[in-house]
Amino acid sequence: MVNKDFILQRICIYAGQDFDPLVDEQVTEVLRSRFNINLPQKSSLDYSLESTISDHEIINLILQYRASE
Repeated sequence: MVNKDFILQRICIYAGQDFDPLVDEQVTEVLRSRFNINLPQKSSLDYSLESTISDHEIINLILQYRASE
């Protein structure tokens, strides 16, 4: 398994800023403002991320990070 700190570092490099991938509001704000990705409304943020995983590499990284919790 990839080191969680390494995944977080890659996420922040892609985003160009530090944020907590475990905080739903921060994730949606970064995806909207930095990548123009509006997530569909699903029962959870993880389901929304999974449904748009092909839109950008950062989404896959965020899901990896959240799964390692």
